[in-house]
Amino acid sequence: MMPARTFQCFMPLIRAVSQFDDPAFRGILLRSVGWSLVCFAALHVAAIWAVHRLLTLHGWLGWMVDILGSVGASLLALWLFLPVATVIGTLYFDRIARAVERRFYPSLGRPHGASLIDQARDGIVVALKVFGLNIAALILVFLLPGGGLILGWMIASYAIGRGLFVAVAMRRMPRPLAESLYRSRRGVVLGHGAILALAAYVPVLNLFIPIMGTAAMVHVLDIALEGPGVVRR
Repeated sequence: MMPARTFQCFMPLIRAVSQFDDPAFRGILLRSVGWSLVCFAALHVAAIWAVHRLLTLHGWLGWMVDILGSVGASLLALWLFLPVATVIGTLYFDRIARAVERRFYPSLGRPHGASLIDQARDGIVVALKVFGLNIAALILVFLLPGGGLILGWMIASYAIGRGLFVAVAMRRMPRPLAESLYRSRRGVVLGHGAILALAAYVPVLNLFIPIMGTAAMVHVLDIALEGPGVVRR
């Protein structure tokens, strides 16, 4: 039996996974995973094409380079998938959040927060920042392997944690208040982001990150809103 304190720490993730059998959730899940699969496949093909274009060797050396290049291209696609997952999560976050609230928080009223334009813009800006930082981290992986991997994981933790939490929070409050709430609960938000970031580098499991991360952040937001001086909307 899981201790109460441990369950409380992992409750958002546990509840997010437990809702995968919800009929209202299933359609969103299939679309999110479908887009994730298409985007990841496109990244993979593009990475392999780029490697083959750069390395035009022949004979057994060319054969070996092709194998290593294909493996490297797969790892590159996996590395660069995170910004794409962030965008996919923000595209579906409202429908995901509504499904989670219907099941776990039916007493909540209709959300009145930032405009959809502001929410979409925030998600795109975060994804672009994460993409640029991931490229920088990728360079560091070759220059300083251990440090680059750790930096990449930290960037992923920030992307999923801050990006999805603020996106979900902006459904119920203006952006400045959502940012303030994030700063006051930064540890909890980034802690869950760190767990999701590790899962984001696991093939197949990473396809579920956009929907699982968004659903988990709805629960993290509910915990944050229980704090003193916070008014639910």
